[in-house]
Amino acid sequence: MSTHLDVAKVRADFPILEMRVHNKPLVYLDNANTTQKPRGVIERTREFYEAENANLHRATHYLSEVATRRYEEARIKVANFLNAPDSHQIIFTRGCTEGINLVAATWGRQNISEGDEILLSEMEHHSNIVPWQIVAKEKGAKIVVAPINDRGELLVEEWQKLLSPRTKIASIIHVSNALGTVNPVKELVGMAHANGTKILVDGAQSLPHLRVDLQDLDADFFTCSSHKIYGATGVGALYGKRELLEEMPPYQSGGDMISSVSWSNTTWNELPYKFEAGTPNMAGVTGFGAAIDWVESVGLDNIAAHEADLLAYATERIREVEGVRIIGEAKHKASVLSFVMEDTHPNDIGHLVDTQGVAIRTGHHCAEPLMRRFGVPATCRASFAAYNTREEVDIFINSLKFARDLLV
Repeated sequence: MSTHLDVAKVRADFPILEMRVHNKPLVYLDNANTTQKPRGVIERTREFYEAENANLHRATHYLSEVATRRYEEARIKVANFLNAPDSHQIIFTRGCTEGINLVAATWGRQNISEGDEILLSEMEHHSNIVPWQIVAKEKGAKIVVAPINDRGELLVEEWQKLLSPRTKIASIIHVSNALGTVNPVKELVGMAHANGTKILVDGAQSLPHLRVDLQDLDADFFTCSSHKIYGATGVGALYGKRELLEEMPPYQSGGDMISSVSWSNTTWNELPYKFEAGTPNMAGVTGFGAAIDWVESVGLDNIAAHEADLLAYATERIREVEGVRIIGEAKHKASVLSFVMEDTHPNDIGHLVDTQGVAIRTGHHCAEPLMRRFGVPATCRASFAAYNTREEVDIFINSLKFARDLLV
């Protein structure tokens, strides 16, 4: 399959890809965990600290005005990339995890009552399980789990059946980090709304691979992380419908999230600042904006087509390795290839392929209930990004054969 991506040019943007690991060229296939950073992101964050560093929204001097402008420019870039109706509905967080916690701790505590239900799926990341468990336990609500099939696909009819008059909110991963499954989130949003249920979409893994149009999707909440899309770590974004955000209490309190403070009363700042207490990761936020600039310059559709080609090629080639079983064979997948090898532990495989310069992820991928669903303690996971190549897939497959020969 040919794509419109100049991979050599893309790779030249990523300094870390020039390094060697165990005296072998680095083959980085742990992109679902975190992506590497292009020069534009590295330079943007460095430039912030070298020439723009000051606290924002708090002073009238030149540096503060520059820092504020850069920060708010990044907010507009995120809003435009997601086609949010208003940049003030984009709240900067420490990541997707904090976005989900924010919604659970504010909207959840305010709206979930005893006997209510929270609908999740079997493929959720811990970040989209534990915050809801905490609220459910506190409020006397119930977690309801929609099942998946053996290919790792959500059973949509079962999801719909589980929506009931008691379902206060549903929360669903857009793309499974452990399986690569792409869920039909627009359909699920429609089902939730037809039931009078609010819905959050966890977009941590979809943002780097799929075009997200929030106005078309119509989800009540959407969360994402910068570091999954070639941006800085410790930064993410939460989108919420304005009327919901307006009604929600603050998540944290402190500087900048207030309108006025007295000993007798405090009033809150307007959106989005009501949810952005304290000094934020300003350099990281500007790096998030630079990452979006980079993705737009390369073309998200070009990246997606290239990753689809790599996934298809790797899926075909991995079948050459004796004893390998792929975990997650959904019809619609992003560029994640999870697998186990009989008579071996994934961690042993991970260590051995690392000696060949190949970085993959092993473990339960913060999805222990999903691992139990498939009857495995853990998997190996190779995940692909814009800068990976078919030649790297070949090195990866050879490293698996090397590991297999040593372990079995």
